[in-house]
Amino acid sequence: MNGIRPKVFPPRCGVRLALVLAAALLTARAQTADVRRDAAVTAVERVMPSVVNIATTTVVDNTDPFFRWRAEFFGYRVRPQLEEVPSSVGSGVVIDESGYVLTNEHVVKGANRIWVKLMDGREIEAERVTGTTKTDVALLKMKAKDTEKFTPVRFAADDDLLLGETVITLGNPFGLGGSVSKGILSSKSRRPAREDSPLDVADWLQTDAAINPGNSGGPLINLRGELIGLNVAVFREGQGIGFAIPIKRVNEALSRYFTPEGTKALWFGARVRSGASLLEVTAVETASPADKGGLRLGDTILQVAGKTPRNFIEFMRELNAAGADKPVSLLIRRGGAQQTVSVRLTPESDVFNADLVRQKTGLHVQKLTRDLAANMGFPFYGGFVVAEVDKDSPGAEAKMEKYFVIRGVDNQPTVELVELGRALHAKKPGDTARLNVIAPPKRGSFGGFREGSVPVKLK
Repeated sequence: MNGIRPKVFPPRCGVRLALVLAAALLTARAQTADVRRDAAVTAVERVMPSVVNIATTTVVDNTDPFFRWRAEFFGYRVRPQLEEVPSSVGSGVVIDESGYVLTNEHVVKGANRIWVKLMDGREIEAERVTGTTKTDVALLKMKAKDTEKFTPVRFAADDDLLLGETVITLGNPFGLGGSVSKGILSSKSRRPAREDSPLDVADWLQTDAAINPGNSGGPLINLRGELIGLNVAVFREGQGIGFAIPIKRVNEALSRYFTPEGTKALWFGARVRSGASLLEVTAVETASPADKGGLRLGDTILQVAGKTPRNFIEFMRELNAAGADKPVSLLIRRGGAQQTVSVRLTPESDVFNADLVRQKTGLHVQKLTRDLAANMGFPFYGGFVVAEVDKDSPGAEAKMEKYFVIRGVDNQPTVELVELGRALHAKKPGDTARLNVIAPPKRGSFGGFREGSVPVKLK
């Protein structure tokens, strides 16, 4: 090389050069990246396709009261002037690609028609699947074609909450669709002081992210774009104080009401945990189809009828598809090993009926309809009238009498016979059920109907 030696850089210099080049590359990327695209923007972009606006209509009678009074006075029959009018506007969030939507029960309560508008502009009619005022959680199903798919939101794990973490609300406040507000998680356990509140959720989430009328039923999410709650209320006496139902309570409501019993009147007899976690069996009723089929508390469900459900909704859909009196196979994991059990769902009316009530109490009951109440001279209807009491039965020992009307069990109303049968079946032989009854006035008595509870020791 003509006596010329190439210059060799020490290893330390090579490392320095690599670091300088890497820093320059990062600086160039930072200069081209949009500094506005932070975690909050990313989370909103991920969840916004799942957010829906909800509009409902109800049928009202607009007949002129004076015209009605005048017609009735002269003995004419009045045809009601019915009109369908908008009744409420709220929000919701898609939780399954087939079109299931979560919202608040108070958003859709009493509606005869429900419309869902997606962020892409599509408007689709929906039907209410299940829901209760007690939890203020309702599940809707969009009446879409089987080929239509929707973007579901991801569920956060139960209790995966950080006090002070950034949270985002999305929804339809004041009819302004697609609105976003940001704040922090102010409290993981809060409830406004309202004695007349029908909700049983004592640990609402509190946030200072703006929640306004119309936000009800919309999602409260974290920076990962996961659903941590359903917006439910705002504290009117203060500013920056809003509330959401925690995802844990939403999961509990779904697991409790979106069941074969709640949707198809089929007795399954087991409760499966809803949400982001595995499909774990959390309860099994004694002598139920699930119990007889071999399902046990703590089992993890892997497959239904040979299909692997990706979430709770798919599991229930496959289970409901099996229908009544047909065995459905469940692949489960128990104690580290896999096994298959077979469950045969049964129509509830075949089990929780008047025969069961008589078997447990010795009471022959009949539903107190409006016509039956009128024929018997009762000023009310609803519940179940006792037609006969078996001798030496639990009902006879409890001094239950003919024409007593049963309205509930343990202060829980029983509107349908299935509900009455279920409440009694849930108790073991020897347990006491407090029947909420209305007793008619006794012959020769000047008193009216008496209301109270009667403890009955069940067979």
